[in-house]
Amino acid sequence: MKSAHPMTDGRPSLSRRGFLAAGAASIVATAASGALAPAAEPAAEPADGPAVVSPPQGKRILLSCKLGMIAKEAGGKPLSLVERLKLAAQAGFDGVDFDEAGGYTLQQARQAVAESGVFVHNAINHAHWQQRLTSANEAERAQGRANIEHCMRLSHAAGGSGVLIVVGRGGDGPAEVIEDRCRAEIKKLLPLAASLGQMILVENVWNQMFYDHDAPPEQTAEKFVAFIDRFNSPWVGMYYDIGNHWKYGQPGEWIRAFGRRCVKLDVKGFSRADNKFTDIGAGDLPWDQVRNALDEIGFTGWATAEVGGGGVERLTIVREQMQKAFGV
Repeated sequence: MKSAHPMTDGRPSLSRRGFLAAGAASIVATAASGALAPAAEPAAEPADGPAVVSPPQGKRILLSCKLGMIAKEAGGKPLSLVERLKLAAQAGFDGVDFDEAGGYTLQQARQAVAESGVFVHNAINHAHWQQRLTSANEAERAQGRANIEHCMRLSHAAGGSGVLIVVGRGGDGPAEVIEDRCRAEIKKLLPLAASLGQMILVENVWNQMFYDHDAPPEQTAEKFVAFIDRFNSPWVGMYYDIGNHWKYGQPGEWIRAFGRRCVKLDVKGFSRADNKFTDIGAGDLPWDQVRNALDEIGFTGWATAEVGGGGVERLTIVREQMQKAFGV
């Protein structure tokens, strides 16, 4: 993610967080529920118990979209959280990244998953751009940490496995100082991450940290790798945004450098020639190199679209673009 960059490929101008709302679309419930059993056979669901929602089994790459991409109204009427999640399933996604975590309680997220039958694999609170872990203000860092704690608890309640974070902003101070600040705050989060089974996943964004914002390609992922490795923790990894740093480095090389650290993927297109973000598969990002590198490191996990969204028709197009880009 980045703070705001318009897409200018013929559609109305968008910021990456100002997603398009869709027109009227019929909502088809595609709830998928199962139940855990001690053996291979499924157990009967208690009559008064919630459904156990699981993603599809056996897929090497699972496809999701951001909750913020999903239309909030249809036909002039607001859509509930349950209805919005169902739209993602209707469009063919395997799950959703809950990137509006700051607006919901744990109970609301858990209930919406149970009612919709749509799996939520991750949570995000975009207040990390305001309450930063790199801030010189201790109260701001504490609030940023509290925001991440809420995301971890919400992801756990919804059935997910991690949270995406932006660690801060390069303008908050000298590189060594701000890296130490955000590292200290993340270390405070590790006990909760471990107890809830939630990975803290750092996204590579245009925040002037761990790369040279004004330098040309080809830059490496070395600084990101060093930052992650200094934690020496299984609970810290990368949520690698493929499109964000195509401007600065080769995605295939970055994926190989991340290796096991690459836990989840954000997906969008980018054009170096036009210096703008694009739909997935548009632009000049070398998706063949991405596929080869993911194969080489044995990547398995979630890939989440982060482009302009809307209703079922638009979301279906995005899902098809992802399938083509990843060859799945």
